[in-house]
Amino acid sequence: MKRAKATQLAAASTPEPLNPARLVEADLAAAEAKLSRLLDSKEPIIAEICHYLVDAGGKRLRPTFIMLVYRACGGPEANAGAAIDAAIALELIHSATLLHDDIIDRGLLRRGKPSAFARYGFGASLIAGDYLFCRAFEVCGRFDEHLVHTAAQACVELTEGEVMESRFRHNAAATLKDYITVIDRKTASLFHAGGKVAADLAGVPPRTIDAMAKLGTAMGLAFQMVDDLLDILGPEEKIGKPVGSDLRAGIPSLPVVLGVERSPELRALFQNGTVIEGAVLDRALDLLRDPEIITEARRLAAEQVAIARTIVGKLEPSPYRDGLATLIDDQVSREV
Repeated sequence: MKRAKATQLAAASTPEPLNPARLVEADLAAAEAKLSRLLDSKEPIIAEICHYLVDAGGKRLRPTFIMLVYRACGGPEANAGAAIDAAIALELIHSATLLHDDIIDRGLLRRGKPSAFARYGFGASLIAGDYLFCRAFEVCGRFDEHLVHTAAQACVELTEGEVMESRFRHNAAATLKDYITVIDRKTASLFHAGGKVAADLAGVPPRTIDAMAKLGTAMGLAFQMVDDLLDILGPEEKIGKPVGSDLRAGIPSLPVVLGVERSPELRALFQNGTVIEGAVLDRALDLLRDPEIITEARRLAAEQVAIARTIVGKLEPSPYRDGLATLIDDQVSREV
C-alpha cells in the first residue's frame, strides 16, 4: 500500500513534457478560426479543395514557431493580432505550395489520405493553390511594405527552389551543397520569413530580428532533413504518404545525395530517367537505409539544431524561450 502511494506521488511530481503549442494555444486557436474563414469562396469547388487540404490537420509548425518567436521576443499583447495574421499568411502560402507540389510530383497521398490532386485533378488543384496565395497576400495587406517584401521574397525563393529541385531530379550529380541550397529556398525560406516578421512585429532591435531570421533558417533546414529521413524509413501510416515518395519522383533528398556519393550501385539506380519502382525501389531503399547514411543525415540535422539552440539561448529567459528550444529539439527527436 505504501509502495503504491509512493509510486503515485512520484508520478504526480514528474513534470509533464513541455508542449510548445500549448504555450500559445489561444493565439493558435485565433489563427485557426480566421484561417478557416479565409478558405471560403463564392465558388464551392475552391472552398471544398482548400478546406479538404487545410482542415486535414498538419503540424501547424509555422504558426507555432511564429507565435513562440513573437512571445519570446516580448511582443506586446496589443500587437498580437498582427503576429497572428503573419502566422496565417505564411500557413496559407505553405498550404498553396502543398497543392502545387502534389501536382508537380503527381503525389496521390497527403496527410494519410488522397491528395487534392488525386481527388480533384490537375486544374482544380492548381486554381485552389493560386487562391490560397491570393488569400495570403490579402492578409499581408495590413502590414508595412518591408514586411510584405519579406513574405514576397520567401515566395520568390520557394519558386526558385522548386525549379532548382526539378533540375536535379534523377540527377546523381547533385551535391550536398546543391541539396542545402534547394531546401534553404523551398523549406527554410518560410521559417526564415516567419522568424524575421515575428521579431519585427515584437519591436526588438535589428540584431535580434536578424537572429530570429537565422533561427528560422536553421529550424527549417533541420525540419526538412529529418523529413527526408522519414521518407525512406516510414512507416506510411506515420508519414502520411508512401515510403520512398521522394525516391520515386527522382528528388535528390538528403539520404539520396549522401547515398550516391557512397554507393556506385545507388548512383546507377538514380541516374537520369531511371524508373524507381517495385524491386528497384526496394533495393534503393535498402541501400539508403545504410546506418552510415542515417547517422550522417542525423548529424547534419543536429548541426542545424545546435545553431538554432545557440540563437535561442541568447533570448531573455521565459516559458516561450523554453518552448522554442523544445520545438527545435523536437525536429531531431522525431522517430528516425
